[in-house]
Amino acid sequence: MCLLGTFIGHIFLLYKEQRNKEQEIEQLKIENLQSRYDALTNQINPHFFFNSLNGLTSLIRKKDNEVTLTYVNKLSDVFRYILQSDKKGLVTLGEELEFVDAFRYMMEVRFANKLVYHIEIDKEKLSYKIPVLSILPLLDNIVVHNMIDSDHKMEVTIRLNEEQELVISNPIYSKLSSPITNGTGLKNLEKRFSLLMDKRIRVENDSMIFSVYLPLK
Repeated sequence: MCLLGTFIGHIFLLYKEQRNKEQEIEQLKIENLQSRYDALTNQINPHFFFNSLNGLTSLIRKKDNEVTLTYVNKLSDVFRYILQSDKKGLVTLGEELEFVDAFRYMMEVRFANKLVYHIEIDKEKLSYKIPVLSILPLLDNIVVHNMIDSDHKMEVTIRLNEEQELVISNPIYSKLSSPITNGTGLKNLEKRFSLLMDKRIRVENDSMIFSVYLPLK
C-alpha cells in the first residue's frame, strides 16, 4: 500500500508538472500574439501616417507625376506589408528587405539627398529568418530622433556582421528638443525576438554612432 501510494503520488506530480508546462506554453502563445499585435499598432502610429501623406502632398504640389505615381505604389507596398504582418511570425530576410526597399524610396524622396540607405547583404544570406517588421521601427526611430538636413546628412547602413547578426547603424544627430514618443518600439522589438526566437537584440551607442544588432535564425 505504501509503494502504491508513493507511485500514485509520483504520477500525480508528473501530471501536475505536465499541466503547468502546457499552461506556460499556452501563455507564451497568448503573449506572442499580444506582442505582435502591440508591435503592429505601434508601427502604424499617427506620425508615420502623417509623414507619409505629407510627403505625398508635397509631391502633388510639385506636379512630378512620375515620382508621385512611384511614391504611391511604394506607399501601397508598405501599408500592405504592415497590414498582412499580423498573419506572420518569422519571415525571410529577403522579404523584410524587400519591404525596406519600398520604405527607403519614400524616405529618400521625402528628404531628397539628405537621407540615404546602404544595404550590404549578400544574396545567399537572404534565406535567414527574422521576426516580421523588425527593421521598420529602427528606421522610423532614426527619423524621429535625429536632425536630418543639409548640415546633418543621414547615412543608414544595414549589413551582416561576422556573427551573422543584422546590424542597423546610423550617425547620431540628436534633435535640440526630445521628440514626443511612447518609447515602446524598441521594447516591443526586444520582446518579439525573445518570444519568437528565444534570442536577444543588442544596442550600442558610443554618442557618435547608434547601432542595433538583430540575431537571425
